[in-house]
Amino acid sequence: MDVLAGTKIDFLGKRRYALVVSVILFILGVIAVISIPIGKANLGIDFAGGVAIQLKFEKPFTMEEMRGYLGESGFQDADLQEFSEGNKLLVRLKTTEGDLSELTAGIQSTFKQRLPGNPFIVDSVSAVGPTIGKRLQKDALWAVFIALLGILIYVAWRFEFRFGIAAVVATFHDVLAVLGIYYITGKEINLLIITALLTLAGYSLTDTVVVFDRIRENLRRRGREGLEVLINRSINEVLRRTLVTSVTTLIVLCALFIFGGEVIHDFSLALILGVLIGTYSSIFVASPLLLLQKGKRGKLIR
Repeated sequence: MDVLAGTKIDFLGKRRYALVVSVILFILGVIAVISIPIGKANLGIDFAGGVAIQLKFEKPFTMEEMRGYLGESGFQDADLQEFSEGNKLLVRLKTTEGDLSELTAGIQSTFKQRLPGNPFIVDSVSAVGPTIGKRLQKDALWAVFIALLGILIYVAWRFEFRFGIAAVVATFHDVLAVLGIYYITGKEINLLIITALLTLAGYSLTDTVVVFDRIRENLRRRGREGLEVLINRSINEVLRRTLVTSVTTLIVLCALFIFGGEVIHDFSLALILGVLIGTYSSIFVASPLLLLQKGKRGKLIR
């Protein structure tokens, strides 16, 4: 990584271009946040309510025949997902009506009648009623809010309040960006994705704190240097560390994405997007925000 030693990239000089990208990501995230409570997003059973049943069959099957059997039995809206190994099938049915236990029994009964020569066992069953789904939506939003509040308090105490504001805005930007991408691409938003968002909030904060630490050190050593020049210098000095951390993290996440199986596919994808956007935001969002906030320069040093 010596090739990145002594870089003198004018990151802040490109902040206007970064602003356009960030505004687009922010708008997508806001649209997603508005759409989730009114049920317009592709919500998982955790939030929308319904049943999910995972079956393991003794013999191979085709997705076409499975969809046909469920459609003939009145389950046209069922979402099917096949696992790459083990003749496993995940059936998800989002609904706010009917007895969920009866729906689960009906799905099992359909396959027993239609596939008498291909027995199966039930690996797992989960059922979430509409009331619980609404409660989980509210709890998920509170979890994200409390996380951001905790970040603000920690960074304000660790550095200075202006640093805290910049860190929270950057982290909020990252969370909204991933949520917006998932919304616009039609990916399912469930509790596992909320877990990924909280995880990437922690990662984004760590990356941002490293940059802020160097900015504060340089403020002490190079107090007479222009703030924009000093921030650019600080970003360049930690650039190798930032990229090495991001790349090594991405290697692990890509391995999970490719080999981890269908269950954590969307979770690992959310983290991959989060690492990429978090690395971008620590350079192009959090640091430029220090320039926009008024206040005495000396207060940035503590």
